[in-house]
Amino acid sequence: MVTVMPHTPHQLTGPIEAADVVVVGAGPGGAAAGYFLARLGHDVIVLEKESFPRDKVCGDGLTPRAVHALRLLDLREEAEGTPDGWARQIGLRMYGGGVTWNMPWPETERFPTHSVTATRALFDHTLAKNAASAGAHVWEQTRAIAPLYATAREDRVAGVVFERADGSLGAIRSRSVVLADGGSSRMAIELGVHRDETRPMGAAVRAYYRSPRADMDHMEGFLEMRNPDGELLPGYGWIFPLDDGLVNVGWGLISTSEHFQSTSYRKVLDDWVASFPPEWGMGPDTREGRVKGAGLPMGHNRHPHVVRGAVLVGDAGGMVNPFNGEGISYAIEAAEMAARAIDRALRTGDDAALAAYPAELRATWGGYFQLGRIFLEVMANPTVMRLCTTYGMPRRRLMDFVFRTMAHLVNDSNRNVTDVVINTLSRVVPAV
Repeated sequence: MVTVMPHTPHQLTGPIEAADVVVVGAGPGGAAAGYFLARLGHDVIVLEKESFPRDKVCGDGLTPRAVHALRLLDLREEAEGTPDGWARQIGLRMYGGGVTWNMPWPETERFPTHSVTATRALFDHTLAKNAASAGAHVWEQTRAIAPLYATAREDRVAGVVFERADGSLGAIRSRSVVLADGGSSRMAIELGVHRDETRPMGAAVRAYYRSPRADMDHMEGFLEMRNPDGELLPGYGWIFPLDDGLVNVGWGLISTSEHFQSTSYRKVLDDWVASFPPEWGMGPDTREGRVKGAGLPMGHNRHPHVVRGAVLVGDAGGMVNPFNGEGISYAIEAAEMAARAIDRALRTGDDAALAAYPAELRATWGGYFQLGRIFLEVMANPTVMRLCTTYGMPRRRLMDFVFRTMAHLVNDSNRNVTDVVINTLSRVVPAV
């Protein structure tokens, strides 16, 4: 027996489809889940409400951790930054406290020593095609609007109701459901899983510019962002070089700041860009497209990650790193963890196997994300932010430690002091 949600007032216009797994959302987490599950031999349908290529608000930067995630997807050429539309960098250039540091990506056991950049329009389309090449069925212009339940008691999700672009309605019955429909996750809300207000959010805006800085071999980060009154903000700005003469320029702020709701993000961006040296060639005349903004759901700020048999992945589960706002690598890594748990559940017929997924999330990132949450609380204090920028930035060894901590680039085994400190703290701090 399959039951449509009682408050869904729609009539289905066709037969109920069937699959082993239905994935809601074809962003990085959803496309990766589709890829991994298809490779494990399962019949997978991935629903995407828009059509590819489509834009998403993002910095478009893929740190070495995200490059490693691309390798998990067997996207080897993209991980090297070699195809058209992809660019490669050797490190991060950091500005603040009157100094500038060129920070090479560190050598670690697992992660590469380079980053890559690509627009989300290209990146997400690449991941969706990769899922399809593995055998997943990607349905574009198909929006999931409600769960299906296995019984009238609504104790287990057994598929979704979807709406096509022409307004017609259908349904997919499945043995498992992955929710990867972004930070606002309509499907999670339908299941009663809302954002945990005690955990952090970020907000960011970005724009594209034509600039000679597109030829840089470094990403760039700026630690002294100020509002129109000149107050130092607990956030950071970035310039990421892209292919074909474009750069992605943006900045973000954290919800622990008293300025989170009152700041004009567009105004701060415009004033900041206006302060750039003329030779950078950035201004209203060289901007392409509109300034766009988005929220960053951080530190597992939606949980639990398994609810009534449905599994939350990526932004739907709040899997953005509180230290740096990175979400793509965690979405892909979480998709791989989820796929293994779902595979076991499908092969054994026992949903209890899904419990391995949130357990692995907690063990892998829980302590680190909690450290990030504490970090955001501390940095929200303007005095602390000012002292760290003024006295911390000039100290290279300290910045090396901060750089690796914020980028989450540590060895699993302790090879140096940074590894020891981060791994030890991540273990002793209670996991979120």
